Amino acid sequence: MSNIEISTLSNGLRVHRIPVAGTRSVTLLAAFDAGARTERADENGMAHFLEHLVFKGGEKYPHYRDVNEAAESIGAVLNAYTSHDLVAFHITARAERLLDAADLLTDFVARPRIDGDELNRERGVVVQEIARSEDQPSVIAEHLIDRAVFGDHPLGRPVLGSTEHISETFTRDGIVAFRTRQWSPSKGAAFAVGNLEALNGGRELEALFERFAPEPVPAPFDPAPAQHPRILVTERDSNQSHLRMSYRPSIEVSSPRQRAALVIYSTLLGGSMGSRLFDEIREQRGLAYSVSAAPHAYADVPILQLSAGLESGKLLEAYRRMRDIVSELRDDGPTEAEVKRARAFAAGARAIAFENSGAVARFAAQQTIVYGEDVDTDAAIDLLDQVTYQEVREIAAGVADRLSVACVGPHTVEELETA
Repeated sequence: MSNIEISTLSNGLRVHRIPVAGTRSVTLLAAFDAGARTERADENGMAHFLEHLVFKGGEKYPHYRDVNEAAESIGAVLNAYTSHDLVAFHITARAERLLDAADLLTDFVARPRIDGDELNRERGVVVQEIARSEDQPSVIAEHLIDRAVFGDHPLGRPVLGSTEHISETFTRDGIVAFRTRQWSPSKGAAFAVGNLEALNGGRELEALFERFAPEPVPAPFDPAPAQHPRILVTERDSNQSHLRMSYRPSIEVSSPRQRAALVIYSTLLGGSMGSRLFDEIREQRGLAYSVSAAPHAYADVPILQLSAGLESGKLLEAYRRMRDIVSELRDDGPTEAEVKRARAFAAGARAIAFENSGAVARFAAQQTIVYGEDVDTDAAIDLLDQVTYQEVREIAAGVADRLSVACVGPHTVEELETA
């Protein structure tokens, strides 16, 4: 994708124009290296809470109704997400309304009012969001495995934060200070993805993204801690259990090739219906109704997570067998047929995803802000196609039998320690 244009604005923000042939819409996305891992302990949940507050209005559209009605009037869809890595805001609209969409997005994201009254009303909304997550055992398991892997490090804390922080301790001044400290344009980027014909070579888009005020470069986030395997259990009297197992593969996150090989490995392990985990744990043994494996590479540490939802009485057998499958791949390696099939599946899934302008924008944000790499969707697909059997074999051999475990259900730490 050699026709990508990148401009660095006077405020330090990089704007990427990424045309996607054959599309009738455009996605605009602005993102910052200001996710939950940049929070101090007493700020946990602030990045996500700020995401909510930004939608309450800016200068031109000063009220949440103005924002919502403006989006609807141009037929656009607004949304945002906060992860440990990033905070991002995006809008998808018909191509001919591109500049209208950019005007709206940059108004409330670059110039948010963060009204005190709206802030207090939104506390209750986010508290309900936290309560909903705590009612879902699968979400509790996700939070628990993060804590098992990273302990009391920002990566080990939930993105949503705590009810106490949201209800009591966060102030408007503190939130504005966090935004000023972390939302530096030089540590962010903006993307226009899809049908860009409405720009006609003009620079109106870049002028709108100049609305972001320049800020000093923030201090670097705390590096991920060394691996310290833990087993954490949230006991629940239920018939169903949720299991999470987290390994730390031996790869360099800074290597796109090794990240691609990890994707192929995780696909053949548990990323498809033809994978080892799905075939044996679900189909052959009937131990789980859902089972999977997925990789995640933060800026400085790789993670391989195995997940299962299953009847509580089958958990220990499933846990032992899932662990054995990882060991078998480490000791004996995958077959060449497995690698070939997983490579085709992973590359195909990525090619299909890239038909969507929003998926391309999210990928671009991850590539540029988290990894500091160029955006090239064609190259990303080609990289998966080029992964060799030997590279996947080396990934498998580098997944040591040292893991953190989290479980929600009628179990104890002692049961898992002796399983």
